Amino acid sequence: MSETASAQVTLTNSTALLPSLGPLLHEWLPRQRWFAGKGRPIAAFSLVSATEILPVDSGAADTGPGLLHLLVRAHQPTMADQPPPDCYQLLLGVRSTLPPPLAPALIGHVADGPLAGRTVYDGLHDPRLAALLLERLRTPGRLGGLRFGRGPEPVAAGLAPRVLDTEQSNSSLVYGDSYILKIFRRVFPGTNPDLELPLALSREGCGRVPAPVAWFEAAVPERLTLGVLQPYLRGAQDGWQLALRALAAGHDFTQEAHALGRATAEVHTALAVALPTPPLGRTETEELAAAMVRRLESAAQAVPELVPYVPGLRAAFDAVRVMGRRGLGWAAQRVHGDLHLGQTLRDTDGFWSLIDFEGEPARPLPERRSPQSPVRDIAGMLRSFDYAARSHRPWNAAWAARCRTAYCDGYAQAAGIDPRGEPELLRAHETDKAVYEVLYEARHRPDWLPVPMAAIHRLAADADRSGPPLP
Repeated sequence: MSETASAQVTLTNSTALLPSLGPLLHEWLPRQRWFAGKGRPIAAFSLVSATEILPVDSGAADTGPGLLHLLVRAHQPTMADQPPPDCYQLLLGVRSTLPPPLAPALIGHVADGPLAGRTVYDGLHDPRLAALLLERLRTPGRLGGLRFGRGPEPVAAGLAPRVLDTEQSNSSLVYGDSYILKIFRRVFPGTNPDLELPLALSREGCGRVPAPVAWFEAAVPERLTLGVLQPYLRGAQDGWQLALRALAAGHDFTQEAHALGRATAEVHTALAVALPTPPLGRTETEELAAAMVRRLESAAQAVPELVPYVPGLRAAFDAVRVMGRRGLGWAAQRVHGDLHLGQTLRDTDGFWSLIDFEGEPARPLPERRSPQSPVRDIAGMLRSFDYAARSHRPWNAAWAARCRTAYCDGYAQAAGIDPRGEPELLRAHETDKAVYEVLYEARHRPDWLPVPMAAIHRLAADADRSGPPLP
């Protein structure tokens, strides 16, 4: 066995590997934007898997980097009925000394264990290691606990990588102007919808969503989606920035909103053909309303400003529950799950695409993969128009109202179904989304809290005016 092979076996099987990295990860991990456990101490780490994508040289001389792939659970204090500790994907670069350009990626210097004396850093920021990831994605197959898959088209080689700094819950690399690789940092058992749904849409010939080019997953101990490579839409601009520029310039956005409604309808139509469409019957409808009530009550406990509005907001959810008890059901299917202006791109020809089908990362993966009413996506986009208008000074309520109408008109024209024809369900989903926004802003961006609170005030009043639900 060669010295390099011996080093590989030592690292991936060493029980000393994670304990030696633990002190560094305790300091580094909570500072990352994608770490979901902020505000709670990390009690311990446990290793799920370790794979050397590029073996670490065992020599003492300053040689080239190694790339170590880890899946690590961060154990934090939780309630007794909480899910297992979060699992995070780490791609660690390992060098004897770190070149100055990579200093911002530093995690730390290892004092003991199999990497003693080495410097560990976030490997995605190393162009050599990022290029190696693309090369590995070009060839399907297995490497240790990792499994690499690819679509029918070959993947181009030799493209220069760069890290995008705009990600919050994940990390992304752009290769040349051809591909974007999304690395899921917090990973869950099962296929991530951001791989599953674009693949399904590609099979249906839906051009509104970039088709996956390649991907990689964990093969052991359970299936975990780790990363997806998709075409990079060069020159495309996201809908959020386009909307803000339109507001700043005093321009109308209804044409764009109408086109976005059509694009959403085309995606929903293709998903309904590609994947099962079970109905939302009485039981499912009551469970949906109950889950919304639970989220409202939990948010009200965390955000006191929400408490006075709870009765009016709950009326929106009760209306859905009552309709379910009467036997009224709705169509359900797979949806985007977290649709807003920032999840859309318009290319230079004015063509709109939908991206990021991961759903709300904070929600459990089984929930994100479950069939739901398409109205959920529509409610998310309606809230996004309101967010854009509220973030502009002075607030342009008429701009948001026109966009909301145009979006629903475009959807109805393309789908043949007007989402406003289900007012109780639409109001409940928009209310649920606003409650989520209140909790998020209170925790992460307190200065933005007035934006969703304005919607809470309106939605609670709308529910009161609609009258109390029948028993």
